[in-house]
Parts: sequence; structure tokens; C-alpha cells
Amino acid sequence: MRDLLGVWLVGCGDRVLDSVVGGVGVGGLRQVAASFVVPGPAGVAVRDRLRVSETDAEVLREVGLLLDSLAAGDLAVRSRLGLDHDARAWAARKRELTRCSSARWAGSITKATHDQWALARRGQLAEMAWLRGQIASVEARLARPVGAKASKREGLVRGYGSRAEWHAKSRRVRALKARLSSVEADWAAGRVHVVRGGKRLAHLRHHLHEAGLDEEVWRQRWRAARMFLSADGESGKRCGNETIRITDTGQLSVKLPAALAHLANAPHGRYVLDARVAFKHRGQEWLDRITANRAVAYRIHHDPVRARWYVTASWQRAPVPVLPLKAALARGVVAVDMNDDHLAAWRLDVHGNPVGAPRRFFYDLSGTTQHRDAQIRHALTRLLHYTRRCQVAAIAIEDLDFTEGTSREKHGRNKRFRRLISRFPTAKLKARLVSMAAEQDLAIVAVDPAYTSRWGAQHWQQPLTTPTRQVSRHDAASIAIGRRALGHPIRRRTAPPRNDQSDRYGHRTAQARPEVCRREEPRPRIPGPRTRCVPPGSGAKAGDQRAQHRSEHATEHTFWQQNSLPLS
Repeated sequence: MRDLLGVWLVGCGDRVLDSVVGGVGVGGLRQVAASFVVPGPAGVAVRDRLRVSETDAEVLREVGLLLDSLAAGDLAVRSRLGLDHDARAWAARKRELTRCSSARWAGSITKATHDQWALARRGQLAEMAWLRGQIASVEARLARPVGAKASKREGLVRGYGSRAEWHAKSRRVRALKARLSSVEADWAAGRVHVVRGGKRLAHLRHHLHEAGLDEEVWRQRWRAARMFLSADGESGKRCGNETIRITDTGQLSVKLPAALAHLANAPHGRYVLDARVAFKHRGQEWLDRITANRAVAYRIHHDPVRARWYVTASWQRAPVPVLPLKAALARGVVAVDMNDDHLAAWRLDVHGNPVGAPRRFFYDLSGTTQHRDAQIRHALTRLLHYTRRCQVAAIAIEDLDFTEGTSREKHGRNKRFRRLISRFPTAKLKARLVSMAAEQDLAIVAVDPAYTSRWGAQHWQQPLTTPTRQVSRHDAASIAIGRRALGHPIRRRTAPPRNDQSDRYGHRTAQARPEVCRREEPRPRIPGPRTRCVPPGSGAKAGDQRAQHRSEHATEHTFWQQNSLPLS
């Protein structure tokens, strides 16, 4: 998905966000991309709490710290090799790790190292692209005179507001260029910078007083974050995993490394925990896999803040064929516009007409990450239940990506707006919505987000507002999203002119056909005065007496107003 979910400032922020979501096409407007059905999830992960004893916790801690030291050393070796790494070097690393652990632990560690190195390389590539974009935008504004206005027609950006701001930005562009040179040098050499345990937690070590922590608490978090207790599954082996094994009865056992074999309480160097595992979510699917000895990966992790241990099981799913767009929209669609504090949803029939009343699902994005995630999950659950009650098979959302919208040069002075965009968990919401909808047999249709809020408010907000129902800008945007998903233009049809006001059997509606270019733009304004005695466009025939006194004369059409009925 290239962009996700609509307009998040309450009130005037919609106009700003419409300018965030993409480039400009012919005639100053974005080229609207075609709608598509989002593919379903390719993997599954479930988690359960481990109620371990003190002995089990101590054994898990020792195993995790030993494997952490091995993983850190392997990552350092892989980083030093850079682009010179090959299959022979990988085999040598795995042999070295096998001496201290086992062949399967060595395979899991080397695979995790490769994934971490590849992730860091992708991060370098993304950072270089971001730095080049920032440098280009700053240099374009530096080239303009101080206080110069922007010109969309000529493709010119605005200049900086003052000489002091211009000087500060000139210093910033030099810092960005130095940073770009450093990242390009690392990229060319294959050198990556990775902090096992997280850069944020490592930086917190120097600010314990501000965070309200002492050194011992910080070290507990640091050890838990660096602990390595992950094992990849292997099809054909017992219960799908020989390193960390969970049986159908919930018994959890771990293959101990060679250096800790003296801690084993079961044959073949294994340690069996007293805790039992029972996956409540997708438990039957997990049980079917381990019964058939299909691969399941496990990860054991510790939460020192809550003093709890958890185990996470994950596996891959067979790719599910994507439902055709026409089949998904055969019974209409529930269109959703996401905002800073609620989801605005409205059901549309197959003809693009709104049915019933708009629905709003509120949530709160303040607080911790876990709180925000829970709020979004609950809001999406209510949305999915509403969609099932409507008996439709698809949810239409915007395909948004606000990576460019958080730029200083685009919204530098509006810090609140940039902070709002940056804090929104776009990627997490995408994955969660697609995964939850797949379990309910609902399709997710992604549409181009260009001008949905602006045109929705222009064509739908006022006509649908009644004395008993107040339609917001976000509700109108959801209608625009749904109509674009269904293949209809956002603009409403207007009622035909009254009898004998124009021709009796001529053109009866102002609906633009799908093949008409730029059909979703506002209709062009007819030039001329706006008075009762002189309607628009009548000046050309002001002296023609036939047009005023003779019947059956071919007079020109007059300008009609848009009707308030939402016909389609």
C-alpha cells in the first residue's frame, strides 16, 4: 500500500493533508491511480504468557545471555566482512558458533545476523534517498529571494521568510551534505551500524536521571532487550522445531547450548519448563501445524517492567488468491476515512449512493505505544463488526504514506501537524487491518487519496446535512473514498433543469462519463454577470428580439444550481 488512510486534523488540516499525499499531474492536479484489492497476510504470529518458576527463569536467562554474546560476536564479524562476505565465510562463522552452542542454534544466529545486516542496508538506502530529497528541497528554497512567494503555475517554491532563517537553512544544508557523504561511504564499503538492544535504550543510559531510572533497572532492560532466544522452524521434525519445542499438550522444552548442558533435566541435553503453553488465538491452526510436523518458529522474551515471560509462535501461510475487484464490490462497500481521533465510515451501495447514517469509531492516540495499539485494535474490531452487519464484502481505505509529509521544508512551522503525522502508526495499522479483515473474509480496497477530503466536502457535505443530521468533512471524505473505489466519479449528479427552462428533451444531467478526461474536477465557471435581470451568458443575445419575444427559438442554456439530492 502506497499511502493509507485519510485526513487526520480536525477542521482545516484536511486541506493541508490533501497536498501531502503525492505528486502533481497534468494541469496541476494529481494523476489518480487505479484502485486495487490489498493482498492478504503472508504470515501469522501468536503469543502466550509463560508462568515460569524461579528456576526456569534463571535457566532461560543464562541461555539467553550466552546466545546474546554469540550473536553479538557474529554480527561484528559479519559487519567487518562487509561486501566481501560469501558462502565460505558463512560456513566458517557457523562452524565457530557450533562449537559453543549447537548446529541449530548456530543456524538461527547466523540467519538473524543476515537479516539484521540486510535491514541495516535497506535503512542506509532509505536514509540516502531521504537526505537527497531534503537537500534538494532546501537548496531550491535557498535559490529563491528572501520573502519570495510560491508559484504553482511556474513551478517555483517560496523563499525563506527572513535573512536569519535563510542563514540557518544554509548551515543545515551543509550538515545534511556531510551526513550524506558519510552514509554513502558506509554504503560503498558495506559497513553498517547496528546497536543490539536498540539505539534508544543505549542512549537512555546517559540520561537515567531525566528518565527516572537507576542503573540496575536500566541494566535489566538492556539484558532483556539483547537476549537471544529465537529458533527457526524446520518441516519434518517433531512438532516443527527441534530447538524450542512445544508439544500438543503445551509442554515447552529448550535445547541447551553445549556450554550449559549441565543444566539439562531431560535426555539429549534438553531443559523442560514447568510452565504450560496454550495459544488462545489461532490455537487450532497452530495445533494442526505441529501435529503435521510443519515448521513453526518460536521466540521467548522477557518483559522486565512487568516481570513476565512470553513465547511467540510464528509461521508462514500459503498465498491466498486475491479477490477480483468487481467481486469484492458486488454488494457495495464500507468506506473509511481515518482521522486523529476517530474512524469516519459510511456504507455505499453499488451505485455509489450513501446508505443509512454515517458511523464514527473513536479512539485515543495519547499515552504509550501499547495503549495506542490497543485503541486502534478496538476501533478496527468495531469497524469490522459494523461491516459484517452491513452484509458487504469490502472496506475502502486510502492508500497513504506520510514519509514526505513530515518534512521540515513542507510544514516546518506547523510543528503540531508534523508531530501528529509522525506519531501515527501507519505501517502497524496497515498490517493489523489487513490481517483482521482476512479473518472476517473481508477484502480491503485501497484507493488513491488525491483530493478526497476536498472534493468530498465540496460535493457531499452540504447536500447530506439535514436539521437532524450534521455531516462532517470527514464523513463526506468517506463517501468520496467509497465512490472512487466503486469506479464512480466523486462529483454528484445534478437534477435536470425545469421544463421549458432549457430544452425539453435535451441533455438531462450534468454527470460526467467515465471516459471524460478530468471528470472529477469542479465544473468550469460560466463567465458573465450574476444578477436576476441579466443571467450568466446572456450578453451575447441581449439585442436579439427573437430570443426574447418569439417562441421555439434556440436560446442558450442557462446556468443551473446543483441539487441537494444525492442521486447517482
